[in-house]
Amino acid sequence: MPNDQLNREINLPSVPKRIISVVPSQTELLFYLGLNEEIIGITKFCIHPRDKLNTTAKVGGTKQLDINKIRELKPDLIIANKEENERSQLEELMTFCPVWISDISDLPGAIDMIEQVGVLVDREIEAKALGAVINSLFNNLITLPLNLRVAYFIWRKPYMAAGKNTFIDSMLQKCGLLNAFELERYPRVDNEMLIAAKPDVVLLSSEPYPFKNKHIDEFKALLPNAIIKLVDGELFSWYGSRLLHAAAYFENLYKTLNSSKS
Repeated sequence: MPNDQLNREINLPSVPKRIISVVPSQTELLFYLGLNEEIIGITKFCIHPRDKLNTTAKVGGTKQLDINKIRELKPDLIIANKEENERSQLEELMTFCPVWISDISDLPGAIDMIEQVGVLVDREIEAKALGAVINSLFNNLITLPLNLRVAYFIWRKPYMAAGKNTFIDSMLQKCGLLNAFELERYPRVDNEMLIAAKPDVVLLSSEPYPFKNKHIDEFKALLPNAIIKLVDGELFSWYGSRLLHAAAYFENLYKTLNSSKS
């Protein structure tokens, strides 16, 4: 029987035909692998691919799943994530359906997830090909350390940043950047902490909080000498087929920051 990324054994008597995905990036991956007919449920935050979403049942938010709706849909596989979904809800889902859980903190973990999911849903060849292309794109991404300390924000009121041992942190490293915060996971950051961290660059993500141009002045007031930029959060935090677009985006960001530095 296949194991998930938490090394839990998943009991699948046959290839799943009724799949629910409760993680946006993994939903996009499943559609990329051609599982249009098999996907019967997704979250309200699953926004890609846009042309596939209107006809697929919504089962709540990633952290507020509609357990009754999921039960009614009678899935034979649920694909989830340790960080993006609530443990108590996943444990409840496990009482009536196999739940495959990913746990990803870097690019190798993302490639492993893609390939494991491919085996799980009988798309092994397609998943391996996707993983190989993503690896090739990142292998061709050549960045040198910029010696720039970055604060990457995912939330406002309160401010929350991406800390160490996160997928976002590993993607920042691909851009040649150093995380200004030594804290783990997603720490709350007040004004004093931000000023003390002395970031050279502040990146404001488009998700989960939708930072806009109007928020740049907010950070400029605290850090007048820092570079403040809006960035595409999907390319820093989505670990499925969206990674096909990430390396080129990071290369452009690297060039921009390197130019700003000099």
